[in-house]
This record gives sequence, C-alpha cells and structure tokens, in this order.
Amino acid sequence: MNRRDFLKTSLATGAMLAAPFSKVRGANDVIRLGVIGVGSSVKIGGMGKNEIRAFLKIPGVRFTALCDCDQAHLAPQVEKLKGHNPSIKGYRDLRELLDDKNVDAVIVTTPNHWHALATIWACQAGKDVYVQKPTSHTIFEGRKMVEAAAKYKRVVQAPHGPRERSGFGEAFAYLRQGHLGKVLYAHGLNYKPRTSIGKVNGPQPIPSSLDYNLWSGPASKKPLRREYLHYDWHWDWSTGDGDLGNMGIHYMDGCRWGLGQNTLPRHVMSLGGRFGYDDDGQTPNTEIIFLDYDPAPIIFEVRGLPASKQARAKSWGSKQMDQYRGGKIGTIIQCENGYVSGGSGFGKTSAYDNQGNVIKTFEPTNTDLHTNFLDTIRSRKMDDLNAPVLQGHLSGALVHMSNISYRLAKEASNQEVRATLQSEKPLAEAFERFEQHLAANGIDLAKTPAKLGPMLTMNPDEERFEGLLGPYANMYVSRNYRAPFVVPDNV
Repeated sequence: MNRRDFLKTSLATGAMLAAPFSKVRGANDVIRLGVIGVGSSVKIGGMGKNEIRAFLKIPGVRFTALCDCDQAHLAPQVEKLKGHNPSIKGYRDLRELLDDKNVDAVIVTTPNHWHALATIWACQAGKDVYVQKPTSHTIFEGRKMVEAAAKYKRVVQAPHGPRERSGFGEAFAYLRQGHLGKVLYAHGLNYKPRTSIGKVNGPQPIPSSLDYNLWSGPASKKPLRREYLHYDWHWDWSTGDGDLGNMGIHYMDGCRWGLGQNTLPRHVMSLGGRFGYDDDGQTPNTEIIFLDYDPAPIIFEVRGLPASKQARAKSWGSKQMDQYRGGKIGTIIQCENGYVSGGSGFGKTSAYDNQGNVIKTFEPTNTDLHTNFLDTIRSRKMDDLNAPVLQGHLSGALVHMSNISYRLAKEASNQEVRATLQSEKPLAEAFERFEQHLAANGIDLAKTPAKLGPMLTMNPDEERFEGLLGPYANMYVSRNYRAPFVVPDNV
C-alpha cells in the first residue's frame, strides 16, 4: 500500500484521527521535532541547519528525526545531533518520517516545490508544521495548505522576517492610529547581489548520494541543466520562485501587512529581466512589481546586481549594493505626513517625517516565531500564532502573481515602459532608478530591453485570473504534478 492509498483509508475520518494529537500540552511537555530537508550547501549553510540551531536554544524540545534525500547532507547532521538525542533517526523519504510516532511536529526546509505537499501530508499525519518561506510554490498550493491546516486542526506557522521581533507590528499599529495620515503606498526592496550560476553545455551528472526521484518530487524529473543542483534551484521555475520568492517574500509580506490587506489585489504587473550575465538561470534578477490594492498599492523592487560595474569588478558583497532611503532590503509604508521603514540597512524600524527625520522608533513586544510556534502547539489556540499559514499563503500568492505577469511578458522599449507607467508616479520613479542602476552596471536597455508583463486582473474571492489574458495566466496558478507526488484538490 502506498502512502496515498494509506491516507485515503486511514484518514477518511480525519477529524477523529486528529483529536488525540490536539490535547493541550503542559508547559513542561517535551515537543518532539523532525526536520524535512536538513540541507548543506557550499554556498550557504542551509535553512534546515539554521532552524535546528534556533530551536535548540529553546527549552522543551527534542529532535527525534531528520530527513533529507541527499545522504551526504543527512548523515553528518544525524551524527552531529546524537549528542542531543542518541536515538535520533535519519530518513531519506519524508513519508517514512511522517509515519514516525515519535515526531509531534515537523520543520519543512525543502526546496519550494516540496513545501505544500510536505505540509499537507504532515497535517494528514497529525503533525504540526513550521514551513519555511515562501509558503507555497503556486497560488493553488497555498490555498490547499490553508485548507489542510484547518481540516486537521494543525498548527502551521509560515515565518517571515517582519513578523519576527522586528518592531513592524508596533509600527503598523502606530500607522493605523493615524499618526502619519493617509497611507499612500507600500514600497518593498530586495537589493541583494547574486553572481551568475554559470552555463553548461548539456545535462550534468546527479550526485551519487542523492535520490533524484525524491528530490524532484512534484516537479518533472528532468535532466539537470545547471552546474550546481542545490540552492541554484531557486532560479529554475519548476522548483523555485526567483529572488522575489527567496528573499523578497519577507518584505512583500511586510508591505501587505503594513497596508492591512487580507486578500489578493485586483491587478498585478511586472517588468524586468535577467541582466548582467548569460547563464542557466530562468528567473529575473532585476524587477519592478506593481500590485494594485485599493486604496494604496504595493510597489516592489528586486536588484541582483551591485551598485555599479566597478563594484561588480571588485566585490559582490552586500556593501556594494545600491541603497534607497538608507536601506537595501526592507519595507517602507509611505503616508501623507511621513513614512515607516525597517529591514536590512535601515537600522531599527522607525517612523520618519517627509524630510527623513526620525519621529519614533519601535521596540518589539512579541515573542520570537520559534517560541510562538511551540507555545501554540501546547495551547492549541490558533489565534496565538504570529505567522499563520493563511498569512503565508496570501503573501506567497503576491509573489506568484508577480511572477506570472513576468512569465507572460514581452520585450518593450523604454518609451513603451514609460508610457505604461506614467500615470502612477511612484512606479515611474522606480523605473527611473531601474534605468540608472542598469546603466551604472554597463547595461543599455536600448540594446538589452526589459520585459514588460501585462496588467493581469485577479478575482480575489476565487484566487483565479479573469479577463482576456485570464486563461493564459491561470495556467500558472497550479502546475502539472508527477505521480505520486500530487497536491490534491481535496486535502
């Protein structure tokens, strides 16, 4: 019996099965954690290892199982954590970890294309879930994750940076009290340098330590056509969501939270390109997004090149990045009488007048997201979650909407772009910065035009696109799944 058949029969009465796991835990009860996707990268340490370190700092947890389909990643982490728990188990297949009765909750730090199915299967197996960003890989998947959490009464935390102990929550409460007047727009920045991932001439060998069938999971099991399999999946549409979904998602969430919007916007448009190098990456590295919320929109900027061509020659470090209003990565909520901003390079989250003078600085009063997750597991009070899966879905959907407009884009001249953007002054100003930034990197848009995506119309209630281009855009709302790794319509 495969896992799908097992779940059909054994979870037919899912609410009944979930009940034993839903008892209120005592404050001293140990919560047994499993990690799906421990990760180990030449480029970065891996989110799985980061989460392990974070949770180990909190009393009352025990890691009982780790999972990774790459044995070269899994074995060292299992051995390392034997000092924490000599009985810790290692699994290559997440389905086997989810069958482990010694796991109460899982941390999902896989590539994006596995987030939804891992979360849904975990909910069905009676596990609570801490799923890394972006919550989903498609709009459809995010909604199914929300449905699974509700159906099986699972705690599902979807963390984003602004919802940590950042001061953003306190700043947004200050805005809603009217101290800075009417909100005009939200502005998100993701200025983060990315080097080329290189260009190969043909299919590359799969690491012998890796189960590529499990790694591919819901995505097509296609030949590897990039130099490095791990991490660089971010720039492949079948597994990643570009830098907008990698780092930008944090402050896209901050923008939506700052506007107080708990639905999807009516319209979206994206423009950009992959500039500065010719490599195997598919996603844009320089981009502007317009999300048409009423009454105040979101304008978001992504930059993957440093401040100038000279900076590229010297260093790709974050110190060589452009800055806007003093920051490189963050959220700005612009109001009539000033603005609130915070993020990397901004210093503490603060309110400013329109001349840039600090009016008020905000200290965080909330619990960190890891502790908040564990506290909610014990209390079963879902309203206590600081970053519930619904919020993760809505912010992730903004990323997906933006990427869909880009994927339907066509090359456009600067004149065409300006004519399109001229009615929205902050958007036109963002394009001027876009042009200047690329020119400083030696890129002539007359020779290498940007791609201008269509203004797509979304039905927020149905989470589907409509209008003339609706059928084309809706092709990307979900994906074609590879059996048996299918996100079902009915979770």
